[in-house]
Amino acid sequence: MKTYFKTIYGKLVLFSIVAITFIHFGSKIYAQENVAVVAEVPAVPVAEITAAVEAAGDIGVSLDTVWMLLAAMLVFFMQPGFALVEAGFTRTKNTANILMKNFLDFMTGSLLFFFIGFGVMFGSEGAGFIGLPNFGDLSFFNNGLPVEGFLVFQTVFCATAATIVSGAMAERTKFHMYLVYTVLISVFIYPVSGHWTWGGGFLMNAEGWAAKTFGATFHDFAGSTIVHSVGGWVALIGAWVLGPRIGKYGKDGKSKAIPGHNLTIASLGVFILWFGWFGFNPGSQLAASGETNRVAISHVFLTTNLSASAGGLFALLTAWIKYKKPSLSLTLNGVLAGLVGITAGCDAVSPWGAIIIGALCGILMVFSVEFIERTLKIDDPVGASSVHGTCGFAGTVLTGLLATDGGLFCGGGWSLTLVQISGALIIGLWALIMGFIIFKGLDLIFGIRISKRVEEEGLDIYEHGETAYNL
Repeated sequence: MKTYFKTIYGKLVLFSIVAITFIHFGSKIYAQENVAVVAEVPAVPVAEITAAVEAAGDIGVSLDTVWMLLAAMLVFFMQPGFALVEAGFTRTKNTANILMKNFLDFMTGSLLFFFIGFGVMFGSEGAGFIGLPNFGDLSFFNNGLPVEGFLVFQTVFCATAATIVSGAMAERTKFHMYLVYTVLISVFIYPVSGHWTWGGGFLMNAEGWAAKTFGATFHDFAGSTIVHSVGGWVALIGAWVLGPRIGKYGKDGKSKAIPGHNLTIASLGVFILWFGWFGFNPGSQLAASGETNRVAISHVFLTTNLSASAGGLFALLTAWIKYKKPSLSLTLNGVLAGLVGITAGCDAVSPWGAIIIGALCGILMVFSVEFIERTLKIDDPVGASSVHGTCGFAGTVLTGLLATDGGLFCGGGWSLTLVQISGALIIGLWALIMGFIIFKGLDLIFGIRISKRVEEEGLDIYEHGETAYNL
């Protein structure tokens, strides 16, 4: 045996035995020491664990609040976008008037929505036709975020609905009559239809009329119908009641182009609106903390941008084929058409679905502008009725077809499509009827159109005593 251990193999066996013995006893000692150490660690009090969890939750709410307010800032930045688009598409002599109306929309909308509209829209938990005016009291509302911040976020949406109308009625509306309309849309038209939807009313409530009738609730994530088509349909009625601008139609009834004075600032306005829409749509998630929210807002960013790009490109191609020229003005409105169209289903459709929605809305916008101008004989200087009304309706319906969960073309049956059509029609009829009552009533009682002389020489001097350009 001694001779064996002197050989190389014997030495290896002896070394292995010693090593295994050392590891065995060493691991036991290590385990005992660790048990002792673990035993010595004091238990963490439940109160401390609860406090840590609450602190983490508080950080999440803070992040969500910051995201909501940042989105509100972006949507507010859409106001100068609208102002520049409308000013660029109209004539120099009315520029100050256009800019003033866009300031007016936001100033009056902010005050009136805070004082009355917020309660009308979100009061009574969506029960009934209308909520109760809150008269500046915000204590009735609680959705887990600071109510003041949520109010600001909703205010900028209300202002967007109101400002859409100014472009369609540009260059021929009395300023003080426009002030009356702005008040009514801020405290009544927009908040009531908003009550039916985002306010928890019969179109979006899981126990409401839509759910019971169609087996699905109306889906308008950021406002293709609730914001844009409301503004677009009221704009259409307002332009119709006003009548066309002097010189828009010849004696033969054919429309004549009245070019805007500055497509440069109109283009800048569209870029600003495109940028602001990244608050309008992703911001409607109202949260950014956690995996679900960060994935959701990223998806909405993508679908929003794809639809805008497709809308602009297909409007350009359609105009090029139809009119033999790649029109800049129609391309600009095509981008906006894509943005409006995707706003309803930006969270619910795939990227390819977003491209389809944008492309169809861009094409539809071109034909809608021609139809409204040449067939209906309604003069809309900026195409607001087509961009916001027609494409807002179309985007809402297309959501019912292309939504990955429940869409007709995605194997979901007819339920979502039917409720989308019904909801868009109900809200559209509401806007058309109320717009007719308001504008026709104001026209019969006071007259809403300026005199021929003022229209020919421009609203800036006569209505405001100053001009935008002093060369």
